[in-house]
Amino acid sequence: MVERYIKEKRRMELIGLEIPVLSEEDNLGIEYLADLLASYPLKDGDIIVVAETLISKLEGNIVKREEVKPTPEAYRLAEKLGKPPEVVQVILDEAREVVKVGEGFIITETKHGFVCANSGVDESNVKDGIKPLPKDPDRSASLLREMIERKTGKRVGVIISDSMGRPFRRGACGVAIGVSGICALWDKKGERDLFNRPLKSTEVAIGDELASAASILMGESHEGIPVVIVRNAPVPFTDGKGKDLIRPKEEDLFR
Repeated sequence: MVERYIKEKRRMELIGLEIPVLSEEDNLGIEYLADLLASYPLKDGDIIVVAETLISKLEGNIVKREEVKPTPEAYRLAEKLGKPPEVVQVILDEAREVVKVGEGFIITETKHGFVCANSGVDESNVKDGIKPLPKDPDRSASLLREMIERKTGKRVGVIISDSMGRPFRRGACGVAIGVSGICALWDKKGERDLFNRPLKSTEVAIGDELASAASILMGESHEGIPVVIVRNAPVPFTDGKGKDLIRPKEEDLFR
C-alpha cells in the first residue's frame, strides 16, 4: 500500500534589499557597500547576491561617452548593429574575440572569458555613460566578502550577478560572474540517487542557480533592488570562483 503524506522538507528564503541610488560619479568603493550590509542583520550562512551594475558604479568602472573615440571598425559595426558607435567601441575594447556578428547583435568572448552578447556592455541603470562588466568580478566578490566578515563576524558567501542569454533558449536569466566563499560549480559525481545508484557525471552550476533565483527579485529595469540575501541555501561553503563556471574552449562544441 502506498503511503499518502506530504511534509515540508527544506526552505530557502530570498530577501531583496533597496539601497541609496548611486550615480556613476560617486565612485565610493566596495567598502561603502560592505558598511551598508554590515548594518543589516546578516546571519551565518547568508549568501549575498549583488548586481554587477552596482559593483561597476562603486568601482568607478563607467565609461564617459564623450571620452570614447570610435574606430572605423566600430562605425562599420554600429551601422549593422543599430547601436551608437561609442557603445560598439566599448564592446570591442572589452572583447578578447568577436565570435559572431549578425543583424542587430554581436556575440563576443570577453577578457574574463564569458561568451555573451555585447561583451556584457550596456547603458541600463546608469544616467550617463556606458557600463562595462566589473574588471575582476571574483576579486570584487572576495573583497566584499572579506570586509563583511570582518565587520560582522558572520560567515557569508558573495555572488556578483549579471543577466545573460543562453544558446537555444529564449530570454535572459541571472548568472554568477563573480563568486567568493561558496561553491560555484558543485561536482556531485559519486553521490547516490534515491535508488542508491552512484551519479556519474553530474555537475551543478549552483552559482548560476542562486544568481538566477536572486534576479527574480532584482528585476531588469526600475525595481531598484541591487542586492538580494539568500538565506538557508543548501550550498557548500568552499573557495569557489565565478571562473569555475566558464567552459574551457577545448570542451566547447559550438565554436
